[in-house]
Amino acid sequence: MKPAKGLPPFDVDYSEGLEVGYKWYDAHQKPVLFPFGFGLSYTTYSYAGLTVEPGATVKATFTLANTGSRSGAEIAEVYAALPAGAGEPPKRLVGWSKVQLAASEKKTVTVEIDPKYLSIFDVEKHGWKLVPGDYTLMVGGSSDSLPLKATINLK
Repeated sequence: MKPAKGLPPFDVDYSEGLEVGYKWYDAHQKPVLFPFGFGLSYTTYSYAGLTVEPGATVKATFTLANTGSRSGAEIAEVYAALPAGAGEPPKRLVGWSKVQLAASEKKTVTVEIDPKYLSIFDVEKHGWKLVPGDYTLMVGGSSDSLPLKATINLK
């Protein structure tokens, strides 16, 4: 790439690698004031009953309940921890769903996860590949609040 006319060339070193944003804080176990996905609400939510179904797309199904006295919208987030051999940060966001709930209402939510979001880029093959092994899916309202966990084996 040519520098802009009149400016000297310079190199940019991206030393953080894959650990960008919340992934760096997770990898280095640093607490944060506002975790990724954090939002303010006038109500509260609870999560229960995570089931994971492998297939062409992985499906994470769970129950989301508004435990407060006001209606609201929660963005339920699904994160995945890839097998250790993948060399990835501790978890990555792989899916989400915005759910509107009246006060005291419960809904069953299913989030479909595109296989590419569970894959890593293979530089030698110049394409995406799924690393065989155990994947842990975590569900909650932010990267720091993930009360539901389930592990599946993908090949």
